[in-house]
Amino acid sequence: MTRSAADLMRVNLLEVFNEPDPDRRAAVIAENYAEDVVWHEPDRINRGRTDFERRATELRAENPDWAFRPAGAASGLDDIGHLGFQYGPADGQRPMVSGMDIGRTSGGVIIELYTIVTEIRQPS
Repeated sequence: MTRSAADLMRVNLLEVFNEPDPDRRAAVIAENYAEDVVWHEPDRINRGRTDFERRATELRAENPDWAFRPAGAASGLDDIGHLGFQYGPADGQRPMVSGMDIGRTSGGVIIELYTIVTEIRQPS
């Protein structure tokens, strides 16, 4: 079954960036991203699944007790998907980062991903 662009945005946020196990994360990446996926972050561009997986692992290590939460429903139109997110302590405290992921898909996989950070809150 081919996943929709909206479904892929949910997988991206919840099954990749919230996955603590590196082997499970790698399996999800292999199934849902093109080999030559390009991920645009505010401060860098990651090219290919290997770089994608390495960077996702780095982000998990920076704040291991934090989690991503959807901010609204994932949406899709043709080959473009979108999902807003919040990121912060998993214990229900106020999120520290807000943003959105926008993905371009083809054949049921993400071929290009843009992560846009819209707000970074300072700890109180």
